[in-house]
Formats: sequence, structure tokens, C-alpha cells
Amino acid sequence: MSEVRPGVATLAPPVVAALPLPAATDERVTDVVVVGSGAAGLMAAVALAEAGRAVTVVTKGELGAGSTPWAQGGLAAVLGEDDDAELHVQDTLVAGAGLCDEPAVRTLVAEAPGAVAELRLLGARLDLAADGRPALTREGGHSRDRIVHAGGDASGAEVTRTLAAALRARGIAVLEQTVALDALLTTDGRVAGVRTAGIGDGGALVDVTDLRARAVVLATGGAGQVFTATTNPAGATGDGLALALRAGAELADVELVQFHPTALWTGAGASGQQPLVSEAVRGEGAVLVATDGHRIMAGAHPLADLAPRDVVSATIAAHLRATGADHVFLDARHLGAEFLERRFPGIARACRDAGLDLAHEPIPVVPAAHYSCGGVLADLDGRTGVPGLFAIGEVACTGVQGANRLASNSITEGLVAARRCAALLAVELPPLAAPAAPRRGDAAIDPAARAVVTAATTRHAGVLRDAEGLTELARTLAAVDRSTAPLDLAALETTALHTVATLLAAAALTRAESRGCHRRVDTPETRAEWQVRLVHRLDRAGHLRTRTVPVRTGAGELVVA
Repeated sequence: MSEVRPGVATLAPPVVAALPLPAATDERVTDVVVVGSGAAGLMAAVALAEAGRAVTVVTKGELGAGSTPWAQGGLAAVLGEDDDAELHVQDTLVAGAGLCDEPAVRTLVAEAPGAVAELRLLGARLDLAADGRPALTREGGHSRDRIVHAGGDASGAEVTRTLAAALRARGIAVLEQTVALDALLTTDGRVAGVRTAGIGDGGALVDVTDLRARAVVLATGGAGQVFTATTNPAGATGDGLALALRAGAELADVELVQFHPTALWTGAGASGQQPLVSEAVRGEGAVLVATDGHRIMAGAHPLADLAPRDVVSATIAAHLRATGADHVFLDARHLGAEFLERRFPGIARACRDAGLDLAHEPIPVVPAAHYSCGGVLADLDGRTGVPGLFAIGEVACTGVQGANRLASNSITEGLVAARRCAALLAVELPPLAAPAAPRRGDAAIDPAARAVVTAATTRHAGVLRDAEGLTELARTLAAVDRSTAPLDLAALETTALHTVATLLAAAALTRAESRGCHRRVDTPETRAEWQVRLVHRLDRAGHLRTRTVPVRTGAGELVVA
């Protein structure tokens, strides 16, 4: 590994290394704090409780809020008679474009069927085939039908329902409408809990509490809201990424943001969470077409409309740039109204809500920010480089997703990592430690700057990027105002988004190649010397320091440096 200097180091401001934290007025003690209540967080909490650990779940919204309920496709697992683990491994490695950690991928594939089986034992109502086994479908990049689904296109909602019910049945403590502000650290840099606050009227922070714990598990999801339009819900603001960075953890592959090729286009200037049209629609035979009716993906890749997501999104983006069009179309008419209503009821309903008819007309679609392939550097057990801090699910970078996530590997990874993390903490839970007084910063990012941050990130760090635009993004981020007002939810989220955008700009400019979902139009080739992770940390002054880490191939122990 080696130290590298990001290309925007002289332009990017110091990342906020310490927040203006409100003082705690209460203290509570538990064994493990799980921050986030998506699939990974819920599964971790359930498994920890079953192991006899006292668990407290902290969630910014209601229990189960987050990206998981919006997931339409399902979970990838080798269950079909014509499938085998090696095919799933190779499909994942191909999609990951040389940046997958192969030992982690092999562990994921081996343990995925067990995770699906556990969901069924917990009561998940999966869609079944005629023989009573889970029905399987195919998505982009997969060589076999291996996507388990529920409710047609409501897989994430069923996973959430199942795990939330299991959590409630076990009496696990849950703090809803509560945000994790910062990690509590000991004098030697170990995590000893989190400072939390309830979310009051207008986003005010109330009931500030030091929640002391023997371990903190981050399961906070991604940061899709750093872009103007995204498939992610409003809470996906990168809070866990920023918290981990301030706590001393390293973040990796932040530049690798997957754009889903088919978000429903709802008009020029659309912002916030956009309706998703699952890749499974193309898996069932729908095709992407231009305004004149010609197929966008024909000849662009051997798998055509079922090429990996990075290829499809980049092809669409290049077409839009060349033609000046706002969107392309997804044509599913030949699948028939009865089939579409039965297989994709939620998508058909979303189309009707937008005044569109999936069964009788091509529907307008466009790529939108969807999934963070990078995140807090962790192994598949959730271990980070900071003792006592664990990260699972989308907030983590385990190397499973590489430079481009294979469709429907995300919930699978979250469940596998959650089970492994819980098993680890069942036997290796650190002792309770006394936290030092948190460092208190002077200023967060002014919430009024949020629109500036997201607009600049969208313009310069979208599907297609170049050095000139990324440098301009860094300049824009350097110029945003700090706020001396008391910290509230808006300032906390804007600070997190600014942190993520700063790392994204630095990493995307440093990686002078095109690989997976990172596409530089000024360096369009993939370069062998960049088959490395870009890993970032903060120094004590709050400046970024970046190193490269080789990608592991073949079998090997899962270890975080």
C-alpha cells in the first residue's frame, strides 16, 4: 500500500472533524448499539438478542425506515437446480470490474442461501414456484435465475416487515426519531458508545443522551441524497459515513456510486427520491429504446438490456449527452397487462400515479443515484479499523460490491454481514469503557448550502465525469459557508452530505481511469495500476489523507488493515 495525494488536495477544505455537539443530559448503558433499521441493522439486532446481548436500536425515522423497504428486486442466492456457487461468484467478480475482494465474495455466495432460509424461518412470505420452493428471476449481470422475491416487486418491504416483527417479538429496545450525532471515544481511540438526540419540532435536537455501549454497529445505509435526484429515501444523507470518519475510521471507494439505469423520469428538474423501475422488469423481457424506437443496448454489450448496471447507465448517459434528450424509454408492452400487474404491481401503480401506463406505452426512464459501493472500510464480520466500531450493509465497504454492485447482492450482503457480526459479538464483545469528553467543533456546514452541494455533485460527479468538472466541484465545496448556530438535524445532514461530496470529488479526481460505475470521459480506459482501493482518513486537523490498498484475489482470511 502507498500514500497518495488526491488531485484536489489544494482545493478541498478540511472536512468537519468535530461537530458543535450539544451537551448530553442523560446517560444509558447497553451491550450493543445498532444505528439504523434497514435489513442489516434489523438482522443484526435480532441475532444479537438471540445470542443474549442487550441491544438498543437507534433509527432516524420510524423502525424499518430507510432504503430496504424500497428495494423491488430481491435477494441473490444460489437456489436453482441449474445454478452453482461458482457462477454466482464469477458474475459478481465480472460486474465488480476488478475491485471485488474475492474471499469476501466467496463467503457471501456460500452463506446467501442460509440467509434466505433464515428469513423464511422468521416468517418471510416469499413468492413461491409451483413446487413450493422460492420463485427465481434474473436481473442484469446474472447468468442464471437466482433472484428471490416477494410480493412481485415488494421484496424489500417484506424483508423489513419480517425482521421488524422479529425484533418486536424479542422486546429489543428501539429509539425511533433519534439520530446518532457522534461516536463516544476513549482516550486511546476506542469507541465506547454514541451521543444521540431525539428529533423535535423543526429538526431541533432534544433529549441528548450518551448511550454507552461495548460495541457500536453502524447500519445507516448510503448517501444517495448527495445527488439532486436519487432512488434513495430522504434519510439517506451519509450520516454513518461522516460519523465513522470523524471517529477515526477509514472510508474506501467513495467514488464508486452506482446509478440505477431506470428511475422513472418525472419531468425536467425533478429532485429528491424518484420512483424506481426494477431491473427485474428487463429481466422479464422489457427493453430500453430511444425516442425513435431503436434499442439502446443492442450491440452495446453481449447481454444487451441485461448488461451490468454500470454499462447500461453509462450507455444511456452517453446517448442523452449525444442527442440532448432528457430520457429514454423502457418498453414492456409485449409482456402483457395481466402479467405486468401480477408480477410488478407496485411499479404499475407508480406509473399510473405519474400518469403513465406500463402495459400500453413505453415509459420514460433515466439513470439516478442508487447505491454506494464504497463506504466504511470493514470486513464481512463488520470489523473496522477502530476498536468497538462495526459497519454492515451499504454503509460498509467490504469489497463484495467492487466497482459496481451486481444486482440484488445488496440485501443479501446486509443479511450475511449482520449474522456474521452478531456471531462475532456473541463471543468477542469488548469490555465497557469510559469515554473521554467529546471534541467539540466550532461550526457545522450551513444547512442553506445543501442545495449548492447537491446541485454541484449532480452536475460534476454523475454517471459521466471529467477532471475539469470534478475540480470545479471541489472549488464549490470549498466555498460553502459554515454555521455557528446550534446543531440541528438539517445542519447534521448537510455536514454529512458535504463530507461525502468532498471525499467523492477527491477520490474521483484521483482515480484517473474508468472502471465500473466510475466513468471518466477524459480517461475512458481502465488502467491496471488502478486496480486498488482508494482509502481515506482524517488527520487531526481534519484534512484528508489517502492511501491505496491492493485488491485481494483468491481464497484468504477476511481482515481489515
